[in-house]
Amino acid sequence: MKPDEHMKNPPGPFMTRLADVPKVVGLNAKDGWVDMQVQFLINAQNAGSDKLLVGWTVLPPGAQHDRHRHFHCDEFWIVVKGRGVMYLEDGTEKPSCEGDVVYTPRGHWHGFKNTSDEDVVLVWGWSGAGSLEAAGYESIEGGRTH
Repeated sequence: MKPDEHMKNPPGPFMTRLADVPKVVGLNAKDGWVDMQVQFLINAQNAGSDKLLVGWTVLPPGAQHDRHRHFHCDEFWIVVKGRGVMYLEDGTEKPSCEGDVVYTPRGHWHGFKNTSDEDVVLVWGWSGAGSLEAAGYESIEGGRTH
């Protein structure tokens, strides 16, 4: 394909509805996904997006995404509802609550834990990858999934 050939027939806008997107299955606690409800709203599979993934995650009380890193994408998240702690590069924790916007460059350790009695809702995304496989993933516990 020539450098500008893809612009001749660019894909049109993609829209989905949260209620229509299935929860991701196969995310294991041993790999750092502890009691999380994850949905990939926009990704390579459903929208043909190979450089962007947008997700929705609900963390019930006590749920967490262990400290982890991605080798091939940057990540952001917005705390839409609730509060908890975010895990920093060095393993320390920082309080995080509704309205916080967090950016983590590729290769840096990060994570989140719900420390409250209510659900936490995160909208998040990866820039540079449209799938978990493409993002590259390693948890601090050593559970490398991709």
